[in-house]
Amino acid sequence: MTTLFLARHGETVWHAEHRYAGIADVELNENGLRQAEGLALWAADAQLDAIYSSTLSRSILTAEPSARATGEIVETDPDLCEVAFGVGEGRTLDELRPDYADAVDAFEARPAEAILPGGEAGVDGITRYLRAFDRIHSAFPDGRVLIVCHGTALRLVLCELLGIDPNRYRDLMPAVQNCAVTTLEYADRHARMYAFNVPADVAAHRY
Repeated sequence: MTTLFLARHGETVWHAEHRYAGIADVELNENGLRQAEGLALWAADAQLDAIYSSTLSRSILTAEPSARATGEIVETDPDLCEVAFGVGEGRTLDELRPDYADAVDAFEARPAEAILPGGEAGVDGITRYLRAFDRIHSAFPDGRVLIVCHGTALRLVLCELLGIDPNRYRDLMPAVQNCAVTTLEYADRHARMYAFNVPADVAAHRY
């Protein structure tokens, strides 16, 4: 099986303000850049065979220090991008509610299936992530791979792999810390999870 280390990108200005970023290309803030360097300290001793990232700059900028620390290159994959939030990009749910009350209510009740106007269903994000995981497993069937990705899509795909209704991702996994590490063994759409949302400085002493 492939050991996948899934890390959410570092903090951006929008995330610090609890705004949806989705596929908007929001860069890291200063704290996010520091978090990426912390992830690199973990990566240096993680015996990685590869590093993958979404094509969004906040993910790439998070992955690059780990690539420098390990001598690997960052392979980008558009299937690892965040779920698109349409009219929600750059806004909070409270800001959306006056104009899109019904859509916001549906999105809060069934976040894996309901779509904010112009956005993408969470279940479609799951499909993309599983495609990417399958390709990575084929390339590194017994390897150790860091994947720098995104908070909502990460929680959705974990629910799918663990046999949990993805609409419950917010209740069961209310937050993913920036640059925290989740560890899976993965093969053929099956996974075993060994750790979830472990800060990089703690993960450095465990895996």
